[in-house]
Amino acid sequence: MTGKWWAWVSLPASLHSRAQIGTMSPAIALAFLPLVVTLLVRYRHYFRLLVRKVLLRSLRDCLSGLRIEERAFSYVLTHALPGDPSHILTTLDHWSSHCEYLSHMGPVKAISPIGQILMRLVEEKTPACVLELGTYCGYSTLLIARALPPGGHLLTVEQDQRTAAVAEKLIRLAGFDEHTVELIVGSSEEVIPCLRTQYQLSWADLVLLTHRPRCYLRDLQLLEAHALLPAGATVLADHVLFPGAPRFLQYAKSCGRYRCRLHHTGLPDFPAIKDGIAQLTYTGPG
Repeated sequence: MTGKWWAWVSLPASLHSRAQIGTMSPAIALAFLPLVVTLLVRYRHYFRLLVRKVLLRSLRDCLSGLRIEERAFSYVLTHALPGDPSHILTTLDHWSSHCEYLSHMGPVKAISPIGQILMRLVEEKTPACVLELGTYCGYSTLLIARALPPGGHLLTVEQDQRTAAVAEKLIRLAGFDEHTVELIVGSSEEVIPCLRTQYQLSWADLVLLTHRPRCYLRDLQLLEAHALLPAGATVLADHVLFPGAPRFLQYAKSCGRYRCRLHHTGLPDFPAIKDGIAQLTYTGPG
């Protein structure tokens, strides 16, 4: 007995610590279990979003060698009617609901708040030119294009080349040519200063921001600086609450150049995750 006690006392301090941690860890884990369960229950919708949007998507990307947008287009190509924008949108909705979550605006059959607001604005304003920053797979592009007045023009900007390639195919599959929908590949920061000279855009009656919320404020100020917003122009910005664009909202409310309205909504397929759409009406440089 004495020998065993002496052997324990003679152990290095580091081994004493490890032994204590080893005996205490189950108790610590048990103490933290209620907290973990509470967090899982409270934020279960965010965990589901993380699993579907990040973990499963990354796994499928690795297994297939294709991005989700490319897989979605392959599905559309085999299931949708060419030249029918509405059927293509419905097919994308089905893909997102039953196959893989696409992070799009849908579903178009029970149109989402952003889709409702967007279509209402296009129908009411009958804009001669619409500017979209963030084409993604082309879902919102098709929503706008099919509601444009005769002679209306849509300029849509996408930074990622592979995503832009999918959107281009989808737009042309729906039957819209370059006179109606022009897709520009590049970062919004580089494209906006060139819109007037290189793309003959005098101004945009309606601007849709769906790219990166952290870029909203920068791009809004670029549009102002290059005089691309006429008085009465509408700027519609999605995802201003999740993941959020607080500096953009603060600027829009305090600069004195906009009338602001915030539409509260939830994410498509994840309505419990609260989001918001900012609708700004430009009143002039002030």
